[in-house]
Amino acid sequence: MKLTDSREIDRFEAALEAYFNLQIDPERFTSIRLQHGVYGQRQEGVNMLRVKIPGGSINPEQLDAIAEVLDTHSQSEAAHVTTRQDIQIHSVPLARTPQAMRILARAGLTTREACGNTVRNITACPMAGVCDAEHVDVSTHLEGAVLHFLRNPLSQQMPRKFKISFSGCEADCAQSMIHDLGVVALHDGERSGFRITAGGGLGHKPHEAIVVEEFVEEKDLLIVMEALVSLHNRYSDRTKRAKSRIKFLVDRFGSEGFIEKYREELEITRSALEGQPYPRAEWRKGGRQAGMQGAPRSITEQKQKGFFVFPVALEVGSLRSNQLRGIAEIAKRHGLHDIRTTQDQNLIFLDVPEKLIAILDKALSEIGLGAPKTGDDVTACPGNSTCRLGITSSMSVAGKVEGGRHDLRIRISGCHNGCAQPETGDIGIYGEGRRIHGKLVPHYQLYLGGNGTGGGSLAIKGPSIPSARITEAIERLKEAHENQQESFFSWVRKMGKGYFDALLSDLVEVKPEALLSVLQDHGEDREFRVLQLGGGECAGSSQLKIGSTFFEAAHERRYRDALFMQRKYGEAAKCAESILSLIGGGLVALHGGQSGSEFESISANLKALIPGDLSSLFEEIVHRLKNVEAESLSSLFRSIDAWTQDAAEHCLREDSQLDILDALPRAA
Repeated sequence: MKLTDSREIDRFEAALEAYFNLQIDPERFTSIRLQHGVYGQRQEGVNMLRVKIPGGSINPEQLDAIAEVLDTHSQSEAAHVTTRQDIQIHSVPLARTPQAMRILARAGLTTREACGNTVRNITACPMAGVCDAEHVDVSTHLEGAVLHFLRNPLSQQMPRKFKISFSGCEADCAQSMIHDLGVVALHDGERSGFRITAGGGLGHKPHEAIVVEEFVEEKDLLIVMEALVSLHNRYSDRTKRAKSRIKFLVDRFGSEGFIEKYREELEITRSALEGQPYPRAEWRKGGRQAGMQGAPRSITEQKQKGFFVFPVALEVGSLRSNQLRGIAEIAKRHGLHDIRTTQDQNLIFLDVPEKLIAILDKALSEIGLGAPKTGDDVTACPGNSTCRLGITSSMSVAGKVEGGRHDLRIRISGCHNGCAQPETGDIGIYGEGRRIHGKLVPHYQLYLGGNGTGGGSLAIKGPSIPSARITEAIERLKEAHENQQESFFSWVRKMGKGYFDALLSDLVEVKPEALLSVLQDHGEDREFRVLQLGGGECAGSSQLKIGSTFFEAAHERRYRDALFMQRKYGEAAKCAESILSLIGGGLVALHGGQSGSEFESISANLKALIPGDLSSLFEEIVHRLKNVEAESLSSLFRSIDAWTQDAAEHCLREDSQLDILDALPRAA
């Protein structure tokens, strides 16, 4: 699976130089660098570089490349595995990011679209291909989806980010419930295919995904996925960042209305993509019933007889360069070339022969690593150590808590955006500030009994606890559950929210005389405060509307050409109409005019605002389109593409900072 493109790194470096020379304003450059996976930190002058690891699959040479970047271009001591199976390298000076990208690219790694308003890293069950319960190895379908959406015009300037997961059976280890789009393999009688969910998400207003397709065949998977991405691109709010994830479309239209809109989009998408190649994999029946869910926490036998999965515990996802190199060297020495990151911020070795288990355990211990231990299932985002949105020191709290003998899953986020997925943990918390007796006091909002895998549900919201008391709150919760025979998930629902409010009520209350004892966050030696850093960059930065218009037109052009090749000439002509309407209307808006989508209105406005060849050619092409015969369509489409190029050049003269090169017709 080739993900890299050296030319785009060259273009990024040119844009970076232009930014340093004050030829690109900061907001525009923010869009460019986010598209290339470069995320701003709370520390001035350095950035986080996010490396996409589709499905978490990584090889020894790639681990070496990450170690090289960490050693030569980062001021940080460790890389960080995320809950989206990415690997992040913090504290990279902006000027060094192109060199870092080239090191990664040589190993086949990309940072492209790891940030920003696009399809983010696609996650999968880490046991894909080796689990005895799976119906199919979804790695094949995941790779097809990655290649389909990476650099796709449809997903370059969406209203907000879009997250996708793949699971190989109903155990749903990749947690479709919390994703914008979830794919779960299943059998329906003698048929094999997928259940499709959409509209899940955490952060502001957690939302469980709804089922949009109970069953789709393998041949329809990419079509259905693109229809949902297209639905998001068409309808999600582009003006209110807090309301622009696809989950808010479910609220806006209602579940039935959302599915109806999806069906409309699916009809268009199916017509355009019908007959195109699609990923195919070997399906199987039988195997064990789904039992274990999530990444393995102990050495686990694979469906391939004589081979095992060996999990490696990482302290809140951190890997120093010597550990990265050490893992790579161990893997190469013993022929273990399939390594994966997991959503609980650990690693796993796959295809480990039984005779190597003890050898691998000893080799890992020599670099300070080993298999997970009971109680260490603690996940945390970087919080205020690096993130501009971080409110509390989540990493410091993570070092002070553990899950006890029941191995409870503890999830800690530094703000309500929930990058550590607190709503899916047995005990989840996120940082916030609350004013008490006139002082701002760091708090952690508590969530209880979450589980994002099959048969689970989002956690019950508990009380908000002062940060100074949160470790005591977690210990109290563990003690209350200590002698229970049922799972924490079931126990929480049996006891109910009122029980936990009462259990922790004394920790919630802060009397005036106790105020001084709660004013500091963990790991801090000063009074708590929330820095105003201008907001984070999780949502990306938007180009002007004309920029996204060119990408929408590129998507229509892709459909136009596909439909034309299928000899669906009428539908191809409608796509051509959309291209003219989009770009023509965008030109009118760029010059301050207002017009509807009717060609007559657009044409009149263009003549008034941009008299000359551009407006005259628009009118001429519209006239040809109204009277075109099938045999003349090819010539007309070339004219539209040439006019699109002219329109782009006009826009670039008006605004040289527009980043629309990837949205233009290739022939032009």
